[in-house]
Amino acid sequence: MSEFPDGLEPFIEHAGWGGATVVPLPGDASFRRYFRIHRHGETAMLMHAPPPEEDPRPFLYVARWLDEHGMRAPRIIAERAQEGWVLTEDFGEQRMREWLDEYPEQEQSIYAAAVDSLVELHRKPPGSFEPYDMATYQREAGLLTEWYCPAAGLSVDEEAYAAAWRSVLEPLLARQRPGVTVLRDYHAENIMLPPDGTQGLIDFQDALIGHRAYDLVSLLQDARREVSLELERAMLDRYCEAVGADSEFEADYARLGAQRNAKIVGIFTRLAKRDGKPRYLELIPRVWAAMERDLRHPALGPVARWFDSNIPQDLRDRCGETVS
Repeated sequence: MSEFPDGLEPFIEHAGWGGATVVPLPGDASFRRYFRIHRHGETAMLMHAPPPEEDPRPFLYVARWLDEHGMRAPRIIAERAQEGWVLTEDFGEQRMREWLDEYPEQEQSIYAAAVDSLVELHRKPPGSFEPYDMATYQREAGLLTEWYCPAAGLSVDEEAYAAAWRSVLEPLLARQRPGVTVLRDYHAENIMLPPDGTQGLIDFQDALIGHRAYDLVSLLQDARREVSLELERAMLDRYCEAVGADSEFEADYARLGAQRNAKIVGIFTRLAKRDGKPRYLELIPRVWAAMERDLRHPALGPVARWFDSNIPQDLRDRCGETVS
């Protein structure tokens, strides 16, 4: 892969940033590429999301919706969506994760601000996005049996797995209507801390309308950063108090925690096996541990019993070492 994709210079010229210095940034788990551009003491972020693998239009749509509703998405400077180019405001280099690595004493206040941002988002009418429906939940949970189980040498009952998830998630579907905007990847590596003291949002292009517990789980059961049980409890209580959550909320939090973590185990295995990115395997133990905690909630009974019947305890204890 070349350092700069074809079409970069004409696009930044079109955007009014001709002659800017372009610096490639580390990639993520997708085909998207990012660059920081510098000119006359100003900076901007350049995203290349090339078709057919990527489509920047959902990002643009959600960014504009968030901005119109008072949330801190990056301002769009210029775009040529059909070519995969988007130029946005630069939130700076400080992500929540690295900031807390340097200033761990601020963990409580930074997480509290992230929870409060979710409270604010959830008080707004949901956007005109697709619903987080049963088919989507099932497809995501199924990534565990599709990718992790074969990689661990397991032959499992996939039909019973789907049936277990259906029985666990059906009660939740009624409670997520009319729903809230769910960003789906709300965690410490996707929350920026711009110099103005706000919290900037990125990586929200897959937004759906779903349950308000989903992004809270994403934040507090973070695959990439250790969140203590004490902090998770404190922030869960903070959210519940702010929104007046009912007695079913924590059950739904556990349901969506287990579903999301099963999905992530499958995705990380796929990244290692299909995409040649084995570094994601080292994150699986943290995700699996959170999933095991969620499975202990009574609301997860059918899924927990499936795990007991299909994945031996010794493999569960060594989940990060069993992918071959």
